Amino acid sequence: MLVELKNGETYNGHLVACDNWMNINLREVICTSRDGDRFWRMPECYIRGSTIKYLRIPDEVIDMVKEEVVAKSRGRGGGMRGRGRGGRGGKIILIIITCRSVYRLYIDSHSRVTA
Repeated sequence: MLVELKNGETYNGHLVACDNWMNINLREVICTSRDGDRFWRMPECYIRGSTIKYLRIPDEVIDMVKEEVVAKSRGRGGGMRGRGRGGRGGKIILIIITCRSVYRLYIDSHSRVTA
């Protein structure tokens, strides 16, 4: 996934973990300076969520979420369950907006992605 920071630097790597504040751990990272002239390779890095400008999620993940949304809607009859207290603690919700639909990704601390 690609992460661009508010200062213009970009980090491209594999998502390892994230939390409710969008703090992110990446592995096998390539960092690019804000002007694009310098590159660094790092085994892993930690990015504070408040410094993130945007995230770019691979198309494969979006396709996987689309398939899971369809499968889940068939499984429960398309109905919505009530919203009570509690819920999905320890997970971050990423909203993905495509040209046709909006998808929510729930990413837990074990890097599982569900819709």
